[in-house]
Amino acid sequence: MSLDEDARWLEWVTKQFESIAGDDKEIDLDEFKTALKVKESFFAERFFALFDSDGSSSISLDELLKALDLLIHGSETDKLKFLFQVYDVDGSGSIDPDELRTVLKSCLRESAISLPEEKLDDLTLALFESADKDNSGSITFEELKAELENFPEVMENLTISAANWLKPPDVDQKRRQTPRYLTRAYWHNNSRKLLFLCVYAGLNLLLFIAAMLQHSRGGVCYMLAKGCGQCLNFNCTFVMVLMLRRCLTWLRVTWVVRVLPLDQNILLHQIVGYAILCYTLVHTTAHIFNFVQLSEHSEFSLWEYLLTTRPGIGWVKGTASVTGVILQVMICFMVFCSSTFVRRSGHFEVFYWSHLSYVWVWSLLMVHCANFWKWFLVPGLVFLLEKIVGIAVSRMGGLYIVEVNLLPSKVTHLVIKRPQFFHFKPGDYVYINIPVIAKYEWHPFTISSAPEQSDCLWLHIRSMGQWTNRLYEYFRQPESPTVSSKRLATSLRNRRQLLKAQEELFSSTNCNGAVASNEDDAIELTMYRQNGSRSGPVPESVSGSGAQGPVEPLPDELGPAERGEAPPLRDVPAKFGENHRFCNIKCYVDGPYGTPTRQIFASEHAVLIGAGIGITPFASILQSIMYRYRRRKQNCPNCKYSWCENIKDSEMKLRKVDFIWINRDQKSFEWFVSLLTKLEMDQADEEPEGRFLEMHMYMTSALSKNDMKAIGLQMALDLLAKKEKRDSITGLRTRTQPGRPEWAKVFQKVSEEKKGKVHVFYCGSPALAKVIKAQCEHFGFNFYKENF
Repeated sequence: MSLDEDARWLEWVTKQFESIAGDDKEIDLDEFKTALKVKESFFAERFFALFDSDGSSSISLDELLKALDLLIHGSETDKLKFLFQVYDVDGSGSIDPDELRTVLKSCLRESAISLPEEKLDDLTLALFESADKDNSGSITFEELKAELENFPEVMENLTISAANWLKPPDVDQKRRQTPRYLTRAYWHNNSRKLLFLCVYAGLNLLLFIAAMLQHSRGGVCYMLAKGCGQCLNFNCTFVMVLMLRRCLTWLRVTWVVRVLPLDQNILLHQIVGYAILCYTLVHTTAHIFNFVQLSEHSEFSLWEYLLTTRPGIGWVKGTASVTGVILQVMICFMVFCSSTFVRRSGHFEVFYWSHLSYVWVWSLLMVHCANFWKWFLVPGLVFLLEKIVGIAVSRMGGLYIVEVNLLPSKVTHLVIKRPQFFHFKPGDYVYINIPVIAKYEWHPFTISSAPEQSDCLWLHIRSMGQWTNRLYEYFRQPESPTVSSKRLATSLRNRRQLLKAQEELFSSTNCNGAVASNEDDAIELTMYRQNGSRSGPVPESVSGSGAQGPVEPLPDELGPAERGEAPPLRDVPAKFGENHRFCNIKCYVDGPYGTPTRQIFASEHAVLIGAGIGITPFASILQSIMYRYRRRKQNCPNCKYSWCENIKDSEMKLRKVDFIWINRDQKSFEWFVSLLTKLEMDQADEEPEGRFLEMHMYMTSALSKNDMKAIGLQMALDLLAKKEKRDSITGLRTRTQPGRPEWAKVFQKVSEEKKGKVHVFYCGSPALAKVIKAQCEHFGFNFYKENF
């Protein structure tokens, strides 16, 4: 560091110290814990003891500066000595297995990872046996240093991440050379959207100027009001066009998708909505000023002009002013209830019901403006036709929820009997209505099953709002004691059907003996329950996401749902555990509707990024990809060698798929592990161009590898994963990475693989979408975001 940087760092640390130290200018243990924000008191106490060099049970500014100077500016050897002292709890100069186990247990708690006690023993032994080179029964400093040299990425920036509050802000990061929106890459990657917005803005400007010139004799306020009014005629119709979901889904398979930003229809709908709000405010304000001028030379007052029909303004009995005031209030109310903080704060119903007032808005616009019907006629008829088709499709076939699984992280897995006429693409979504939950509410959810599953539809629904919480609680209630008289027979039949459907789904397709048959059914999946105990082999039909819907029953055994009769609600014929049950509950489905992910099979290198429940679109896509992949999988007849032929066809041009799943904690992985395990097992042993599907798991609550509080744990997890050939956190072959992805490094690696044009598909929080999109623009990748 330069002298200026060193002086700035010293000033910053002194300021931070004074903010947490008391009047005595000393930091005690409690203040130290609060400042470091550590979860596990073990590390706080160890760090405090090492910082407190004089043993006074408090840390002075000089002691803090000395310790931090070592951690932030010290050499690798200095940092390693500090780390060794943390692990050497009894100060004996060596680390024995029990000390190492104590440290690793604290590491697990600090990273919010829960593992069984026997797994903790395995981790301890894996790291200890690897580090104890001379088999002396203890680890010396030299042995620890030698072990750490096997993990060079850890030593690049070894520090205490919780001490970042003592690092001064980086001045260079605050200086942004060029705003993102002015870069060439941004304009290149957003060309369709920007061109469309330019045309949209130009059209509004032309309409505005034309209307003003047409009414130039009425004064400035009157001209302004008429100009905004003409723009409102266009926008109040166009905002509806952007939500013609069936038409947009159809257009996605045509050349239009290469010209118009169809994937941005939700964003454009929001932009037009805000434009309508602005136009109405200016339109209303201009009319108020106009009425003020009129009231000065007329027998009517301002309030009569605004709130009565006496002046006779308007083409329907002088109601223009009254309807205008009502429209202004309704539009402001709709925009407010559509705000992000309303929709994302668990009050989706407020947005849903307030948005239905669009019917009244259009009706009042017909009365308010004499020319609006001319703009509305054709789009309105198409919109009405879409609604009629949607109602007709949703009411056909008598759909029933036939199975429910309550999964970790409050995820409800619904299995719906799929009608024969229902066809969809991977990643599509539907609107579902469940009358027993809410009779008139429809909510959008992504289909998480693959189109190749002909018997059922899967929906995975995270409990985040009022409706989703009611759904979860409804199925968590105890079963009704009134059950069918054929309960046991139906239970046995459904169970056999589930197992049969499971075998059919995951068995490979034979093509004259050229395609390998899967023998993965013999592989047992081991899962860890929430209480930390290891469970035995779990059949796919019972283990959450692996569950399949029942196949078509025999003609002489048709149930009420198949006969078109409404079965009794909460009539649960069978149950596999308290979180898994069969049922027959009426539901209605409207869709499917297309999403940007429909373009995945036209790309060569696809990067799928899901954050939390954002994995659901990719559940369908991954299953469909692997289904098509299995049709290309080949087996040698004389040995167990398998490979996949690299054949490009009209169905799938994919050469490589990278799947990235980011979760906050360990529990969030549990509900989808069985499917991911199956996908891993389906891959061929050797392939001409490397693995076709690569998975990357990230757990953000876990501390990164270069943090002193986590380095031992991450080393142990790496060693045990190599030994057992599976990750200790998820049970997958793919190692779960701690912390958040470094997108620059991730995309750099993807770029270097040179598998063809890269398309990045994302589903998750909007904040992360901005970060990923910026990186995609930097590397020249196409970016697609899931929208509802």
